[in-house]
Formats: sequence, structure tokens, C-alpha cells
Amino acid sequence: MLLLQVLSGWMSDRIGGRWLFGGGILGCAALTLLTPAAAHLHVAAVIGLRILEGAFEGFMFPATHALLSKWTPESQITRSVSIVFAGQEFGLVIGMLLSGVLAEYGFAGGWPSIFYVFGTIGCVWSAFWFLLCYSSPSTHPRISTTEREYLKELIGTPTVVKKPRTPWRKILTSGPVLAISVAKFAHNWGYHTVLEGLPLFYYDVLGFNMSKNGLLASLPFAASFVMMLVTGQVSDWLRAPGRLSTTTVRKIFISGGLVLPSIFFIVAGFLGCQQVLVVLTMITAMGCAAFVWATVTANPLDLSITHAATLLGIENTVGTVATISTPQIFGVLTNQQSTRDQWRKVFYITACVEWFGTIIYLVFGSGELQDWNDDTKEVSDSLRS
Repeated sequence: MLLLQVLSGWMSDRIGGRWLFGGGILGCAALTLLTPAAAHLHVAAVIGLRILEGAFEGFMFPATHALLSKWTPESQITRSVSIVFAGQEFGLVIGMLLSGVLAEYGFAGGWPSIFYVFGTIGCVWSAFWFLLCYSSPSTHPRISTTEREYLKELIGTPTVVKKPRTPWRKILTSGPVLAISVAKFAHNWGYHTVLEGLPLFYYDVLGFNMSKNGLLASLPFAASFVMMLVTGQVSDWLRAPGRLSTTTVRKIFISGGLVLPSIFFIVAGFLGCQQVLVVLTMITAMGCAAFVWATVTANPLDLSITHAATLLGIENTVGTVATISTPQIFGVLTNQQSTRDQWRKVFYITACVEWFGTIIYLVFGSGELQDWNDDTKEVSDSLRS
């Protein structure tokens, strides 16, 4: 996944997101169905499948921006992105809850049913995706002429067939691209501290049994799902003409989404055995973290419509480093002693990373279209018309 993000973004900007996104889901679903058989075969087979799944996942996220850039008016970018990525949070909630039920009561010996159910759902979903989804309004065979013309008027249609070159040097040395990549790294650090670390913290420090753990660990993501829908709407409302600039809105939301959760993480380490307060604190932290999505996922579309998927690929590549590193760090700190004192250290480190990401974005971040988006002038003008 780490190695394919940039390649996927570059490809999505050129061929569209339909096949890359749908193919990524279908590939992951098919491999999920094979996981129980691989587990009975050898651990190496499971590891191999997981690596392949990561490769397919690498194509999915950048492809979303290739699709959004063709289907979404500029004034509705944040709410559209927030709705799309809120599905990830909703999926985590359903997955955590349903997996526990399937593991205990499912068919095929319990745990294998988790892979069979989710794999089948993914394959069926993919069939509908390829039937209903197209990369742009101009290629969709079933939308009305009125709708196509309406979208063309709001979004624009490229006036040249040739794809513009990718200005790699300008992109990789761009301050706003650096800023959003660092912010994504900081967000992923906090996000995966909760995703991978929270069940362990609940079990070892608060003493929750496994049946409660799945439910309670899913609640922060439920809060994130709700708040993402809200923040997307509020962000675009604030960006409307006569209110705040896009840059100002992005910086407000990145600050709230990184600084506020870091404060709640630190507070959670000092609440002792007050289980209810700790759970509420973590739910609040993830609810506040949802503010980040209104910036980190929408900002590539601010900086460049033409290269939005490539930018998201770069951003996600940097963010994936945090995804890999976070469990390693809290694993080292809590492996021998998974105590409250050790988890405080985990939360301190998380807070420092999030504060650093905030500072970098406040200094270098931007919500304005970059000049290197106009390497092919007529394409850019038509896309922003």
C-alpha cells in the first residue's frame, strides 16, 4: 500500500478512478474470501495475502479524488469528501461490532465467517459499482442531458484530450503539499493510536472484558462518523463568498482536529480508574479529530484539480509511515508493562506529533489553487470555470 499510493494517484489522474477504485475493492474482497484457507495452509500464506490486499488498497484512496474532481463543484468539495470518507468510519463501527458476533456465533467455526461475510459483501458491492459508477459525467451513459450540462457548467470539461504533464519537482518542493503531508502524518498517528491501541488500553488498564471492549472501542469511530458529516457542511458554509477564505477555514479545522484530541489523550491518562470518564474522553477526542478530515482529504482538491489524486497519493504515502510506526512505538512502551504510566507516555508522544503537524500546517498550509496546476493552461481554466 505504501509504495503504490503515488503511482495510483498518478494513474487515476490520467485514466479516471472508476476501475482503480472498484478493482481495489474487488481485489481486497476476493483475497478476504481466501484468508481462512490460507490460515489453515500456513502463516506465510496469510502474510502473503495481507501484502496483496495492501497493494489493492493502495489504488483505492487516490482514485476517490480522481472521481470527486470530475463530479464535485468546488463549493461542495468539503462536504462531498467528508461524506465519502465518513463511510470508512461507519465501516469500522459495523466491522468491530459484527466481527465479534460472527466470531462467537458465526458459521464455519466462528472466526472464518468474518472473512466469508465481508468478502462476499465486497464482491457484490463491486458488481454494483462497475454497473453504476463512471469516471466522469461525460462518460456516463445513463445520466440525462440536463444533468450532464448542469455538471459541465459547474465543474467544467477539459478542452484538450492530451493529459497535462505532472510537475513533479514543483509538487515535491511545494510548501502546501509538505504541510498537508505532515498534517496527514500527525492525524494518522493519533488515529491509529486509538484504532490499534485503544482496545489494549481498555483491556489492560481499565479492565474491560472482550465483550465490552469491541463495543466501547467502536464508539469513538461512531462519534467521528457523525462529526465528519457535520464538519463537512460547516466547512463549506464558512468558505462561501463573503465569509472566510479557504486557507483560513482549512487552518481552523486542522488546528481543532489535531490540538483538541491531543489534549483529551493527555487528560485520559490522568483519570485513573474512572472508566466512564475515560470512555467519554476518548469518544470526545475522536469526535474532535473528525475536524481534520475537512482539511486533509479536501485540501489536495484545493491545491490542484488536475493533479488531486497524485497529491492525495503523496499525502497518504507520508501518512502511511505513521500508520506503520504508531503500533511499533506503543508496542515497545507497553510490551513489558501495559500500565497507566506507560500509556501516558504513549499519549504524550501522540500529543507532540499532533502539535508538530499543526504548527507545520499553520506556517505552510494553503487552500489556494497552486500555479503549477496551470502547466496546461486550457485544462486548468476549463476545470475551474
